[in-house]
Amino acid sequence: MNKIKVLIVDDSAVTRKLLSDALSRSRDIEVVGTALDPYIAVDKIKKLEPDVLTLDIEMPRMDGITFVSKLMIARPMPVIMVSALTDAGASATVKALEAGAVDFILKPQLDDEEAWRTFADDLIEKVLSAAGSKIKRRMTPAAAPVEEMAVEKKYTADVILPKKAGETARLRTDQIVAIGASTGGTEVIAEILSSLPADMPGIVIVQHMPEKFTKAFADRVNGMSRLYVKEAEHGERLYRGMALVAPGNRHMLLRHDNTGYYVEINDGPPVNRHRPSVDVIFRSVAQIAGGNALGVILTGMGADGAEGLLEMKEAGAATIAQDEASSVVFGMPREAIRLGAANMIKNISSIIQYISRYGSQG
Repeated sequence: MNKIKVLIVDDSAVTRKLLSDALSRSRDIEVVGTALDPYIAVDKIKKLEPDVLTLDIEMPRMDGITFVSKLMIARPMPVIMVSALTDAGASATVKALEAGAVDFILKPQLDDEEAWRTFADDLIEKVLSAAGSKIKRRMTPAAAPVEEMAVEKKYTADVILPKKAGETARLRTDQIVAIGASTGGTEVIAEILSSLPADMPGIVIVQHMPEKFTKAFADRVNGMSRLYVKEAEHGERLYRGMALVAPGNRHMLLRHDNTGYYVEINDGPPVNRHRPSVDVIFRSVAQIAGGNALGVILTGMGADGAEGLLEMKEAGAATIAQDEASSVVFGMPREAIRLGAANMIKNISSIIQYISRYGSQG
């Protein structure tokens, strides 16, 4: 098996060395070169033909967003953005994903050795996933086994919400749509929400992103959609024409009372190594809304959401998995299909059409 070739682009020599050392821990990855800015990177891409690029956002001579936009026209390839956990970094990263980057990862503080060990594990996983992703050429600019490493305990949704049979007598009859995604999901969600009519049933969304990034993502999609899209707050009511995005680093659960749906924000441990977790929101929707819900699992690596989608299906909900051809990474949808959790397997345009028709029935 050929190793995955990676080119690291970052203006910091220290960061280039740290990224290179992190990726060198995998037997399946080879760092073929580094570059301190996009102009040097262009020459090295031609000479070295890397499979994956890691790219800093703030660099001299050309910023990362501009470079991704140009790269997706001239030479499409998987790009992982390396971002700082700041408001500016979050906003820029969302724009880079919109421009065509496949994924991103947060850069730890240089003096935090434990954080860098976790970062190395995550970066390797993202590179391995990105190497198999589908990258499409943009016609016009748009805005495996690894060495043993310590990983956090993998919890299921039981740690947040016990699994139980739906309480049919208490189920609400209001329609609701639940969407879960990871790698490649930001642009699919943006495409879906920007195509839906204004009078849709309430929508709850879990996209694997850290804090600050979910707000930047929700704010950006809100400007593109006829729906009111925002990062969810604890106890917030969910109405028609509204989409709530789970806040980064916190779980979101659907709740209800006599006046309708609202969301609970939960600080419990990561589920399937994710917080927010798709399994958590799907399970809560299965228990609260039952057959009055629609569940949609989109592109992403791993299996988070597959079990939850099955619980939604068993509760009587309609369930959709994105098809392989239109998925950037066919991990989460594949696992849902394997479990028999999906009533339907559809591409993005068909998903939009189905959700629109579903909303018009309410």
